[in-house]
Amino acid sequence: MTLSVDLFFSFRSPYSYLALPKTMQMAADYDVTVNLRPVYPIAVRIPGFFKRANPQFARYVVLDSSRVTQHENIPFRFPRPDPIVQDMTTLDVAEHQPYIHRLTRLGAAAQAEGRSLPFARAISRVLWDGSVAGWNEGDHLTRAAAEAGFDLAAMDAEIAADPDRHEQIIAGNEQAHAASGHWGVPTFVFENEPFFGQDRIDLLIWRMEGKGLKRR
Repeated sequence: MTLSVDLFFSFRSPYSYLALPKTMQMAADYDVTVNLRPVYPIAVRIPGFFKRANPQFARYVVLDSSRVTQHENIPFRFPRPDPIVQDMTTLDVAEHQPYIHRLTRLGAAAQAEGRSLPFARAISRVLWDGSVAGWNEGDHLTRAAAEAGFDLAAMDAEIAADPDRHEQIIAGNEQAHAASGHWGVPTFVFENEPFFGQDRIDLLIWRMEGKGLKRR
């Protein structure tokens, strides 16, 4: 029997990006379906989060994510521009968020088709692998989406025609994420048990093997 695991994912999270290679490998190696469920970043989900967080938080994320990429040999650079419009000096988050709203709604559209994992993988590489400056310009996203089998223009048109539908998908993801017992991303949830972080995939596989997970 094919097992199923949810993956709560943010396009702004370096760790969400870093989880994707092992997640794709897990899906290829094991009889498991990964339901990638995009959520808004914590900067949007929890207004004022960075104002209340320890100032060392952001610096450590930069240090640690860069270290992980070196260890795992994953191409990496923080996105240019940042998917969140935020003043990194004052940590103020802008009310208008054109990039992350578009990205997350596109993820929701891919989720509605049951193909959000390959979509997120393709788009995240454009943001994070360092090969593109100005990922929001030109045809970078269009070509990445096409490589994963998506028509980006058609997706944008579908979202523009019914943004509420896609916001409802995202809201449902965020509610399920909160109910899982964790707030961070990436969080994998298997049978209501959360596994937080790109470094918990081996533990997740171990748990699923105890529930009958088989290699393909």
